[in-house]
Amino acid sequence: MLIGIPSLLGPELLATLRAMGHGDEIALVDGNYPAAEQAHRLIRADGHHLVPVLDAILSVLPVDDAVPEALFRASVKGDPALADPVHHEMEAVCARRAPGHKVVALAGADFYARVKAAHAIVATSEPRLYANIIIRKGVIYPPETEKQ
Repeated sequence: MLIGIPSLLGPELLATLRAMGHGDEIALVDGNYPAAEQAHRLIRADGHHLVPVLDAILSVLPVDDAVPEALFRASVKGDPALADPVHHEMEAVCARRAPGHKVVALAGADFYARVKAAHAIVATSEPRLYANIIIRKGVIYPPETEKQ
């Protein structure tokens, strides 16, 4: 255990988050996602639902503010216009932890391609379908500078 670090963030996940560079992406996926097949780096979060893991990650990971879009979610049956309750929960966490960043729904093939290219995949035990999200890592600005 560490002070100020959520206990959901185990050593492997913390090391991966720390090793990621600006612009690297990490995908959090539900229990049905073929994570083992698609991952460059696979981190297991067995026994945990996606929304609490997302909240824990966003408590320590900066979201990229150098691009117009940095948060991406799966869509219901590949249709970005559709959203399930889990998507609204993910969006609420993102709005609280990364204000000003919109969660963009991607069509099925576009989402899968982006997950395959991600730095790492975190496989949760989330039972709800389409509960998948990608986060693009930003930077932590030095105290003496402001966002540019």
